[in-house]
Amino acid sequence: MAVPKKKTSKSKRDMRRSHDALLAPGVSVCPECKEPKMPHRVCASCGSYKGRVVVETEA
Repeated sequence: MAVPKKKTSKSKRDMRRSHDALLAPGVSVCPECKEPKMPHRVCASCGSYKGRVVVETEA
């Protein structure tokens, strides 16, 4: 079984954890209805993607 020979310092531990932070999701604006939406996805409010309606919505 592998056991570390020396204690990992606080600096090394924190440098390893520097990439573990959570980021806020990217949000873009729909050009058709101006509602916020996730990039590269169909707009949930109007159903359009790249300027054309691809999903019928009940709005």
